[in-house]
Amino acid sequence: MEKPALHPYLMFEGNCREAMDFYKSIFGGEVSMMTFGQVDDSCPAAMRDQIMHATLMGGEVDFMACDSPQPGPLAGDKIQLSLSGFDEANLRKKFEQLSEGAIVITVPMAKQAWGEIFGAFKDKYGIDWMIDVRAQ
Repeated sequence: MEKPALHPYLMFEGNCREAMDFYKSIFGGEVSMMTFGQVDDSCPAAMRDQIMHATLMGGEVDFMACDSPQPGPLAGDKIQLSLSGFDEANLRKKFEQLSEGAIVITVPMAKQAWGEIFGAFKDKYGIDWMIDVRAQ
């Protein structure tokens, strides 16, 4: 039986294109984007160039995203993206890159009481990240 894939689907407030380019610069892979205007000729002019669906695939991580069609701030602090592995140098670099311009660094990247190196932050796009270097 095929194992289904689980991909985070991130929602942005009009800056999806910028965010996907930022994440691609860190994780590699290919970005594919489709605007609301490409899908629906009758959509409001203000939405035409907004991203209806985007994917980042084939790099170190895969995920999908869009610009929210709903006006106003997006809520959603119940989910955090967790990036983990054994390559400390790579994960420390990811922490530095992803947290550049962060809204807040909630846990600086450091060895924690449970024995692993861990850090957490809300990136400049409002996405919550946890970076964990697993103990070997």
